[in-house]
Amino acid sequence: MDTRIVFNFMAVFMYCLFSAQTYEIQYTSSYNGKVSTDQPSTIVWVNEQENFIVNSTIKEQKSNYPYEITKVEKPSNTIVSYAFLKPGSIISASDPDSVGKQDFELTNETKKILGYNCKKAVTKVNSNTIEVWYTNDLKLKGGPSVLGQNLGLVLEVERNKNSLTTASSIKKIRNTGIENILKENIRTTDQLGYKDLLWKSRFTTLNVFDNETINFSDASKSDDQIKRYANGTIILKKIKFPAITEGENIFVELKQQSNGDAYDRTGTVFFIPQDKEKSFFDGLEKGIKTLPAYDNGNGKQYYGVTATGNYSPATEMMRFFTAFGIQKFNHIQLKGKNWQTISPYRQDITELKPALSGKELWVGVFIGNYDKGGHTVSLDITIHKSDQTVNKNNTVIPLFNTLNIMEMAGQDYATMFSQDQGLLVNFTLDKDLKNAQLRYTTTGHGGWENGDEFVPKANSIFVDGNPVFSFVPWRTDCGSYRLYNPASGNFQDGLSSSDLSRSNWCPGTVTNPNFIPLGNLKAGKHTIQVKIPQGPTEGTSFSSWNVSGILLGVQ
Repeated sequence: MDTRIVFNFMAVFMYCLFSAQTYEIQYTSSYNGKVSTDQPSTIVWVNEQENFIVNSTIKEQKSNYPYEITKVEKPSNTIVSYAFLKPGSIISASDPDSVGKQDFELTNETKKILGYNCKKAVTKVNSNTIEVWYTNDLKLKGGPSVLGQNLGLVLEVERNKNSLTTASSIKKIRNTGIENILKENIRTTDQLGYKDLLWKSRFTTLNVFDNETINFSDASKSDDQIKRYANGTIILKKIKFPAITEGENIFVELKQQSNGDAYDRTGTVFFIPQDKEKSFFDGLEKGIKTLPAYDNGNGKQYYGVTATGNYSPATEMMRFFTAFGIQKFNHIQLKGKNWQTISPYRQDITELKPALSGKELWVGVFIGNYDKGGHTVSLDITIHKSDQTVNKNNTVIPLFNTLNIMEMAGQDYATMFSQDQGLLVNFTLDKDLKNAQLRYTTTGHGGWENGDEFVPKANSIFVDGNPVFSFVPWRTDCGSYRLYNPASGNFQDGLSSSDLSRSNWCPGTVTNPNFIPLGNLKAGKHTIQVKIPQGPTEGTSFSSWNVSGILLGVQ
């Protein structure tokens, strides 16, 4: 064979071998000088054609879902993101523009990292100062993130002088094994869709209601999926909750719009315990008077509001108040006002986990209204993995709920506080309850000027006859939500009805519960009492208080 041919062949072979040479760079992360040992190390596979950004657990194919791999194609610097949502489900999206838009200040500073000559470049990302150290010694471009992909091979990234990612090793490899990871069908999507699907894969969503109507109409009827009661003002659906672990949080999220009702209305998201002989569901099915009655001595009977030996009241997950006509009345124009189109209500209910985990329960929404159009709502319950352990209780005992969920089916307003006894509930603990708390939600209602909706009133809690807590529930921030209330009336003093301070609620908001510490409660019989100086009736106007109480603790 001609020696020139052999030489040329070997030259081509060596060029191809060199040009296809892949390096594996492993990076170590630290914060304020302390090396992070609880996170997998970043690994980059880089050659002239592309580089992959993975980590040590992905390389070993031991990652928990969901996880991501980033590929940067060269020389176009197109970023291809892969999200592994669950086994057999991979999505991808391409971004050809981001790298080209990066703006760096190149400096004359140099240093060596792992023996390679590096230069420093500086950029700003969301008010963070990022320093990138890169080398051109290897004639490659890549790095542990998408930053600096057009500079050279990034060996160190420092953010705000306290967070550091630096190369700890560089070696040549023959095969990355990426083909064993990206081997399944991959569904492509746009960048926004990619982010949305990846975000939603990080938690569990229980869809309860989707754009359902809550109104007052004889035409409101139940179907196979959703039950409707009290002329359509209550909607109910049976939901199966998965087993929820100690390190998980639960959120309830409701989205609401007016479908014809122009006014602010009381609303609640609740579930129905079914651990006793009788439940609130019996009242919905057979009538409110089939439930136990509470008598405070004022001559009225309040049905289904207090726990008894064989009955648990509806358990309130979240109390909310509709805004004045959001969306439906956005045609009302005021200069400088751009109305919101939906009221979002979201609340952490992790403390109720013991009553939900692994159970199948009726979950409902009530909005008190007498409007044929009413409101539309969507409701999701989401479960999130978390390192937080704020709520350590393993016991949930619903004690009272005076919110008249069956108002349109004859359940009376909570006017029992007109007597000194107020609301008195007897309950029995079969075991000692440690670190007991009362999850107490309260809102005052009724009247103008002198009604309890607009007059601050003290709420006092007594356990076994002893005072344990007293406070004045009052909201002064209602004016912050003016843009949710297009149909709110405007007064001559320059205020709108939705601006006015109220007894612990505002139109278009959630009312947060109070967590009242009760100490340790011994097994046996106990009482809990709520006293509120309810205002007197004035003509046709009367005051009332919606209070719900749930006992939490560790048994």
